[in-house]
Amino acid sequence: MTETSFPGWHGTTIIGVKKNGKVVVAGDGQVSLGQTVIKGTARKVRRLTPGGHEVVAGFAGSTADAFTLLERLEAKLEATPGQLQRAAVELAKDWRTDKYLQKLEAMLIVTDGNLLLVITGAGDVLEPEHDIAAIGSGGNFALAAARGLMEADFDAETIARKAMQIAADICVYTNGNLTVEAIDA
Repeated sequence: MTETSFPGWHGTTIIGVKKNGKVVVAGDGQVSLGQTVIKGTARKVRRLTPGGHEVVAGFAGSTADAFTLLERLEAKLEATPGQLQRAAVELAKDWRTDKYLQKLEAMLIVTDGNLLLVITGAGDVLEPEHDIAAIGSGGNFALAAARGLMEADFDAETIARKAMQIAADICVYTNGNLTVEAIDA
């Protein structure tokens, strides 16, 4: 039996870890089409500076969709400088109600160093428990690993890196080519 439907893009694990006044967002670089790795060095964690306020964002899902969302987030942040939660809620409202945006398939983790948020197309703006957020194909593996490491005497970056390595060892859609961005509270 042959598969006639598009197999879909998979890949990427993004994690955000907040500990001791520092937030780190780390993401792998893998993009897969079906069972084939298309690229292993994609950069899915970005530093934004709308209105002079730094924000770090990581995305999982369709790259074009994620860039559309990042551009919209930047516009919201420029309209409400320094108010990440307000900008995130406005983006989520638009994403949920706009017919064009509703078709976008991506998720975002964003932080300004104080807040750590997950933004979804279902209209959710979530501040995760335990100061850890993870999305993407290997997100649950990275989340579990990071939760286990939070009690140890590691900083946010070490926890994020170790959790991503564990996810890469388990999830075939996650690799060890990391982009890591840190931001202080």
